[in-house]
Amino acid sequence: MSDSLFIEIGSHQEHKATESCFGDAIASEKLPEEQRIISVLSDGLGSGVKANILSSMTTQMALKFVESDLDLVRSAEVMMQALPVCQVRKISYATFSIIDATLEGKTRIYEMDNPQCFVVRNFEQYHPVHHEISSQNWKDRIINVYQFVAKEEDRIIIMSDGVTQAGLGNSKYPLGWQREGVWKFIENQVRRHPNISAKDLAEAIVHEALDKEPEGKAGDDISCTVVYFRKPRKLLLLSGPPFDEEKDHEIAEMIDYYDGKTAICGGTTANIIERELCLKCEMDKTTFDPNIPMASIMPGIDLVTEGILTLTEVYRMLKEGIDEDKDNAATRLAKLLLDSDKIDFVIGTKINEAHQDPNLPMELDIRRNIVKKIFRLLQSKYLKEISVKYV
Repeated sequence: MSDSLFIEIGSHQEHKATESCFGDAIASEKLPEEQRIISVLSDGLGSGVKANILSSMTTQMALKFVESDLDLVRSAEVMMQALPVCQVRKISYATFSIIDATLEGKTRIYEMDNPQCFVVRNFEQYHPVHHEISSQNWKDRIINVYQFVAKEEDRIIIMSDGVTQAGLGNSKYPLGWQREGVWKFIENQVRRHPNISAKDLAEAIVHEALDKEPEGKAGDDISCTVVYFRKPRKLLLLSGPPFDEEKDHEIAEMIDYYDGKTAICGGTTANIIERELCLKCEMDKTTFDPNIPMASIMPGIDLVTEGILTLTEVYRMLKEGIDEDKDNAATRLAKLLLDSDKIDFVIGTKINEAHQDPNLPMELDIRRNIVKKIFRLLQSKYLKEISVKYV
């Protein structure tokens, strides 16, 4: 994909306080060969398991239909006909918001019965041209279609009505937070934090909506997705010494001239860079954790950590969630990975005999395999652009 523009997707959700699962569903997909992303947010009828089935089916069908460039009205009809019928209300129903965008900026947004999206440009609302389409079979279902060319730093925000109706019925928000209130909050966030990530903005909107609810308990599912068009944030992660020692200087030059942030994982690797670039590496005592080796500080390098133990913990956090209350080397590395868009892994292939000891725990997999697990997860779950080079 081109470095000229990157599309970041971030989402956050809270389920209804009385339910154990989300009634809304969010799904996103990257099509690298088409330099294109598709993101869908659906709100199922009601809440809980039934709503989850409706919304999950809708998001998955919508992804496939939009990816295949099928007729939208016909696709919407098929989705409505395929959904299970609610035994109480005798209807099958789920709303949807769909964003279909390319790295060139060509963007379409499709909405049916979700709150109107926000498009933010230069800290203000941008109102793209849109038209309405409807189906002969579902005349009460109007689909709004927006078409425009997104520019660098544009943001698109879609949400379920759990956001706009937050606080509905209480004395302070008798009609809910409403669209105007949501926009004031978004505007304040992007003006105060111009580089706020898609993930952080989506999370901030959902948390603010939750604050409007009595006792902070969601009266409905609250969901938000943000799509952010910007320059890519690049990271070079170097782990492991090269198979051939003659390449030590080559990897040092890679990290010295890299156009982005840099991280080193592994003591031997750090020693090579320290020697080749005539730098001094010191322990960072602020990252003390009895379970994770401390990080180190090296001039010009954004993060230096130990290897296998730290990478294994990073993989766990990427799967299960980051421990926000900790500030150890693994947490810092996980956050650095998630804050990056294009991640270039350079992996040394020299075997470290210390990791071949059969008495070591099984989870201490050799570096190559644990890194492979990490970059596959970054691609599939977090939609990162990954390149891997073995040396």
